[in-house]
Amino acid sequence: MSSETKTVEKDRDPYPQGTNHESRGKHDTTTTHADEEKEKQKQGGEWRDQPPYRTSGENEHFDKKHEAQCNCGRIKYWLSRDKPIASKYCHCKDCQSLHGAPLQWAAVFKKEDLHFESGAKGLAFYHSEKKHTYHDLPCKVSCAYCHAPIMDEGRNMVLMFPAIIKFKDEAAKKDFEPSMHIFYSRRCLDIKDGKPKWSELDDQSDLIDEVA
Repeated sequence: MSSETKTVEKDRDPYPQGTNHESRGKHDTTTTHADEEKEKQKQGGEWRDQPPYRTSGENEHFDKKHEAQCNCGRIKYWLSRDKPIASKYCHCKDCQSLHGAPLQWAAVFKKEDLHFESGAKGLAFYHSEKKHTYHDLPCKVSCAYCHAPIMDEGRNMVLMFPAIIKFKDEAAKKDFEPSMHIFYSRRCLDIKDGKPKWSELDDQSDLIDEVA
C-alpha cells in the first residue's frame, strides 16, 4: 500500500490519532447528572450549526441518495453518497456491549455526506471513554427516545450503522457490504466469509487466519 493510500486510510478513522477504538478510562462515579448538565451549558452550541447537524431548513437543498430512521421514527437522516468510503464489521468490546451484539456493521462517511431532518434535536450522546452524556468528540450518537444507535461521530468522519437505512433495492444494499473485519481478536464468534480479519485496526495490526 502506498504512503498516499495509508494517509487517506488514516484520515478515514473517526477517532483521534493515538486513541484506542475501545474505551480505556474508568467510570468516574462521582460525576452526577447535575454535573453533566453544567458541562452541557458550558459547552456552547456551535457544533449544532456544523455538519452533520444541519438545521431542517436546509433539507430541500440536500442531495438525498439514501434515507434512514431510528426504530421509533423520531430521528431521520439522509446520505448524499451512493456508497460509503469504507464499510467494516467491528468486533471491539465497546461495540459488543453498546449494541448488545457480537459485532457492529459500520460504514464510513464524511460529515458533509450526512444530514439530519431535525438537526441535533432528539439525539443523545455518549462518550464511551469518559463515560459522560454530552456532545464531546469522539462520541456515540443515538435516538434519545428509543435509544437506537445512529452513528459514531469522530472529528472529521462518522461511522454510520447501515442496518437502519431504507435501501431501495438489493443493489443499493450491496454497495454497503463490509470489506473486512476489525478488532477480530476480540470476537465472540468465528466467521467464515473470506474477508480480511484484522486483529485490531485495519492496516495497523496483524491479519488473523480464518478457522478451518
